[in-house]
Order: sequence, then C-alpha cells, then structure tokens
Amino acid sequence: MSVPLADRVIQLAYDPGISPKGGGLPGLAVLKNVVSSINMFGIIAVVGALAVSLGVWAWGHHSGGHQAEANGKKGAVVAAGAALGLGAANGIVAFFSSLGSQVH
Repeated sequence: MSVPLADRVIQLAYDPGISPKGGGLPGLAVLKNVVSSINMFGIIAVVGALAVSLGVWAWGHHSGGHQAEANGKKGAVVAAGAALGLGAANGIVAFFSSLGSQVH
C-alpha cells in the first residue's frame, strides 16, 4: 500500500519534543566536575608542551639546528591551537548547540 506524498512530508516534519534538560539523571554534577578537571589537565599539559616547544625552538635557532628550530615552531603553533581549543571548548559547544536548537 502506497503512502501519499503529503503524509510522508508530515512524517518527516514530526517534532519529537525532546530538548536538553539538566537534572534528569543522577551524577550530572559529578560528570561536569570530571569534564572540567580533564579540561584543566589539558590546559596544564599544553602549558608544558608550549614551554618545551619554545625551548626547542630557541635551542635550534642558537645551535644552527634547522630541523629542531622548525619542530619547535611547529610545536609552539600546535600548543597555541590546543590552548585556544581547550579554552573555547565550552563556548564553541554552546554556540553550535544554540545554533542547532534554531533548526526547525
């Protein structure tokens, strides 16, 4: 039995009525604490990676080691990008979540 086109479109446009809500499951506060701690650990690790990369960059520059200098530069850029991503993670997720909630 064939379903008319209008009925198929109505089925595709069905709104299940689900949206994110806090407090529905136990342990949400613990999960937020764990994720915040992981983010802080990542930021601390990036500070160390940046310090090492800048040291390798300086050592390579002063010793004439072009490969070490290039690797130090690469490491510094990657560490800076990681710091940007970790610091902006909450805002990025909030932005796209808000953007996604506007889709109807």
